[in-house]
Amino acid sequence: MHFPQVKGSNLERRSFTLPDDFEGKLNLVILAFWRDHQMLVDTWMPLARRLQQRNPDLVTYELPVIESRSKISQWLLDSGMRAGIPDRNVREHTITLYIDKAAFLASLGIEDETTIHTLLIDREGTVLWRTSGALDQEKEEALSDFLEPGPDTV
Repeated sequence: MHFPQVKGSNLERRSFTLPDDFEGKLNLVILAFWRDHQMLVDTWMPLARRLQQRNPDLVTYELPVIESRSKISQWLLDSGMRAGIPDRNVREHTITLYIDKAAFLASLGIEDETTIHTLLIDREGTVLWRTSGALDQEKEEALSDFLEPGPDTV
């Protein structure tokens, strides 16, 4: 499966065309669809930081996926998110997508937007690994094993 080409801007107002502009050889991409998904996204962040420390080729992104709307509505939403995130690095890696949400979800085979979806994507846009929902022990082990296979899996 391939990540679809979409355009968005991060909370520092830099434009991106994804997946081309993903910066890592590997990219941990957390897709959120609703404001209350932030709690679920936050469950992934400590693991993402640990994995990035061990693997400098890994970059984490949060992608709020929002149905297309007027420029003023986009500005208001982005301004609110920007004001709520004091960490510049987090703002740089939060890329808001104002797109045809149904087409985007269909292209990734996502049928449920009631929870977040976490994808591991390579530089070419290939989805290598995926899961949904808050981080738990099973998901942490699965992602860690995928990124750092043990001697019995090599």
